[in-house]
Order: sequence, then structure tokens, then C-alpha cells
Amino acid sequence: MTDVPSYLSPTGQEIVFLLLGVVAVGAALLVVTTRQLVHAALWLVVCLGALAGCYLVLTAEFVAWVQVLIYVGAVVVLLLFGIMLTRAPIGRAADLDSRNRPVAAVVATATAIVLVTVVIDGFRTAYAPLEPGGGSAREIGSSVFRTWVLPFEVLSVLLLAALVGAIVLSRTDIRGRR
Repeated sequence: MTDVPSYLSPTGQEIVFLLLGVVAVGAALLVVTTRQLVHAALWLVVCLGALAGCYLVLTAEFVAWVQVLIYVGAVVVLLLFGIMLTRAPIGRAADLDSRNRPVAAVVATATAIVLVTVVIDGFRTAYAPLEPGGGSAREIGSSVFRTWVLPFEVLSVLLLAALVGAIVLSRTDIRGRR
């Protein structure tokens, strides 16, 4: 019997991971191509949910639940509140299309190529075996609170400032009181 390369006989885990990846990429494309803001936010929920499923397949349960609670539960709700508070058009809006789709497609493709190249080059020699409990809450928590706490807090303040700025710039009744 000849040895069959592992990529020709994928496991069930690899098939589920691939399917979830396809769902995530498809939903991400719909996020940026839909013309309705609320639909874009809902497709973002699907994309982030598929990513949480990928984390579950990789036995990183804590990261999966953080993905659901923080990103799906908080960030998407923040986006929806931002849409509602700024009185953005909820239905189809022709003024959301800047008619630069060919240029945007070229820039997006070039950016994707650069990002994929950098990630592949940066992680070429890195290998992390998937072990049960490898994504444990203790390991992730110590990494977050030792290494990534300052960037996390800076990002949260930046998101809050962007939301407040969007509300102030878009609401005419706020400016009228002065």
C-alpha cells in the first residue's frame, strides 16, 4: 500500500474548517459589496460567527467565545447603534456608490496579495501543533494581559472616539443648540 499525502485525504475536522472558511470569506465579500448598511452588518455577524466556528474546530474554545461575545455581541451592536444614531440611510442608497469599483478592486487585490505574502513570509518557520487545551483561557489571558493590554485599550478608546465623532458630525440638532 502506498502512502497517500495527507492533503489528498482530509479529515472531517479539515473539511469543516474549510467549509467555515468558505462561509467566512463569502460573508466578508457580501459585507463590502452590499448596498444596504444593515444587511452589511448582518453579513458581518455571519462572517464573525464562521470565524468563531473555525476557532472551535482548532480547539480554541475560549477564543471562540470571546469572538462571539466581543465582536458579534458588542462590535456589531455598536455598529448598528452607530447607523441608527447617525440617521444613515437604512435601505438602498445610490449615494453610497462612488463609482470607483475597478480601482477599488485593483487596490483590494494588491492589498490582499501584500498581506498574504507578508503573513506567509513571517510565519514560514512558525509551527504550533494543535493540542487539546492549547488555546486555554489561562494561556490566552496571560498573553492578553501581559503583552496586548495597551493596544487593546487604545483600540477601544479609538473606536469610542470614532463613534462619538460620527454622531456629532451627522446630527444637525446637536449643532443647533449652540
